[in-house]
Amino acid sequence: MKIDLLGFLVVFAIVLVSTVLHELMHGVVAYLLGDTTAKDSGRLSLNPFKHIDPYLSIAMPLALYLLGGPIFGGAKPVPVDTRKLKGGAWGMALVAIAGPLMNFLIALVTFLIGYATGVITGVGGSLYMTGTVGYIVTEIVVINLGFCIFNLIPIPPLDGSRVLYALAPDGAREVMEKIETRYGIIIVLILVIILGSALSRLMTSGISAVLDFFSWMVGA
Repeated sequence: MKIDLLGFLVVFAIVLVSTVLHELMHGVVAYLLGDTTAKDSGRLSLNPFKHIDPYLSIAMPLALYLLGGPIFGGAKPVPVDTRKLKGGAWGMALVAIAGPLMNFLIALVTFLIGYATGVITGVGGSLYMTGTVGYIVTEIVVINLGFCIFNLIPIPPLDGSRVLYALAPDGAREVMEKIETRYGIIIVLILVIILGSALSRLMTSGISAVLDFFSWMVGA
């Protein structure tokens, strides 16, 4: 397999930065809601080694890049003590949603800058790039949308499950907690390996839909 070294390095750098900012935002929102656990654990940091998971943050996104599929991933969960968190389950939902929201904002701001400078154009759910800068901008947008959409899937241990958790009755919450504690990484493996084709279609459709929205915003 021939590897595009520049593309590989660009994707690696984007994944690393996007993962760190995603996890940092979880910790910041938890801190603002009264829980200092993430801060006390050293997770309010831009140091990537504090956040990255060797599989979810590096191996999986880069493998997806080499396979030519949508790129997505995750990181080590930020520790949160719900007993200290204002808002209980809803406070936890805000903490969870903060990570994907950060990825969405990175994608949106990068798209707007790229469009304003002319290095990319967005038409019909697709991005068209100009030169190396356009390529980098495009990868930042698409990878961050991938991270956002993947983490919003409402299945433990992904961030979207915390919104579902806030809406669920107590019995369902207990089941979700057990699933996340015992089988979290296994569920992610099943999603990626066994349901890879369906997940890939879901991710591609989701990314295209958001790009349509971005294009609509700028009148493209």
